[in-house]
Amino acid sequence: MTILNVGLIGCGNISTAYLTLAPKYRNIQFIAVADMNEEGALAKAKEFGLKARTVSDLLASDDIDIIVNLTIPDAHYDVTKRILDAGKHAYTEKPLVLTLKQAKSLADLAAAKGLRIGSAPDTFLGGAHQQARHIVDDGGIGTVTSGTAHFMGPGMEMWHPNPDFFFKPGGGPVLDMGPYYITNLVQLLGPVKRVAAISSAAQTERTITSQPRAGETIPVQVATTIHALLAFESGATVTLNVSWDVKAHEHNNMELYGTNGVLFVPDPNHFGGVLRQSDAEGTVTEVPEWEHPFNVINWDLQKAIPRANYRTAGLADMAQGIVEDRPHRCALDLAVHVTDVMTSILKSGELGQFVDMTTTCDRPAALGPDAARALLKETA
Repeated sequence: MTILNVGLIGCGNISTAYLTLAPKYRNIQFIAVADMNEEGALAKAKEFGLKARTVSDLLASDDIDIIVNLTIPDAHYDVTKRILDAGKHAYTEKPLVLTLKQAKSLADLAAAKGLRIGSAPDTFLGGAHQQARHIVDDGGIGTVTSGTAHFMGPGMEMWHPNPDFFFKPGGGPVLDMGPYYITNLVQLLGPVKRVAAISSAAQTERTITSQPRAGETIPVQVATTIHALLAFESGATVTLNVSWDVKAHEHNNMELYGTNGVLFVPDPNHFGGVLRQSDAEGTVTEVPEWEHPFNVINWDLQKAIPRANYRTAGLADMAQGIVEDRPHRCALDLAVHVTDVMTSILKSGELGQFVDMTTTCDRPAALGPDAARALLKETA
């Protein structure tokens, strides 16, 4: 079995999930971490028994095949470009980048160098979402003609210690949470053809209520409520509502309306969840859970609502794809297209008119139970 060595740039909160879950997978092993804050890198390296290197040293390391980019979104383009320039494959947290021009630039560079780029989210590889994919592909609700998707809440300043960047250009709910919802819609329904949107912001500034900066105010420089309409190449149309201006709501995360029924899809920000389905007469029942390894509860076990978390699955699948010389599922063309969709939604909200996509992509290959098990170590 070929194992690819992995390095990591960006030792913030999300790095803990990657480093905790990576040992479950066959084809990858983290060996070193780096951060602009070298003390943070040293602490993270000590916690997980890894090497701490400077960013420059990590990029130059001969013993690393893939580098994971966990920096803030505004730095994604520059850091991923440096990874490719260093001759290494790149895997980045969402969003891939903040503009379509940046996305196309990275795609051109990767192609020229014969390197791969993978991009989160990989939650669409979760058992619930892959079971939804199986139902759709199998005609379980007929032809999907329309749907809805909702992510709405009061904002990030209530829990994040430094929420400023969420409300600056490059932030906002579309670029922050849109990757989860749009990526899952594309893997279920295929690429998007055009979008329209109306956008607004309920406040001009926000007051931080989380520690350690409780009481500080921060300016709001982006739209914080976006109502979008997505027209898919398949002919389906989906309403997408994302907001940080909503105190409470009772909408389902995602509903797909087919000619023979309805599929209620759980939160695409998570790997698992309960699927429900209606028949042609409108009777709704819970779908028996697939025996999929990425459905198994393994995270937040001490909390009231434990969940399935298999982050790093996309990275592991990319590594396996490199070894087997096959496409990986958290693919570059998928991430570029999702970037096109998100930035076009924002553009439509500013212009007040439909915006056509200039990109398309293939649907990633489904990840059924057997394919998911093939990513995992036998003892995982």
